[in-house]
Amino acid sequence: MSNVVEFTDTNFEEQVIQSSQPVLVDFWATWCGPCRAIAPMIEELADEYSGSVAVGKVDIDSNKEVAMKYGVTSIPTLIVFKEGEPVERMTGAQPKSRIQEAIASATA
Repeated sequence: MSNVVEFTDTNFEEQVIQSSQPVLVDFWATWCGPCRAIAPMIEELADEYSGSVAVGKVDIDSNKEVAMKYGVTSIPTLIVFKEGEPVERMTGAQPKSRIQEAIASATA
């Protein structure tokens, strides 16, 4: 089973904003090809960072409130949150190394 958490409009505040650890959030949709292409990598990152960084996804079709709040207009959009604030934002499919760099800067 994957360590990827499903974030929603309902649980986003508690699980992302109030998290004591950095959080990588993948804003995606089922119809988005690049989103599906990076999904296995997001799962790998969730497993690799288990216990130190929370990794989760927001389906923008089901959770429009959170997507609008963070100005997500293109997907995939990846945002790293630290202490409840977005500290790194990447739009489009990214190489794993780029995402790892963003996570590293949030955990330093």
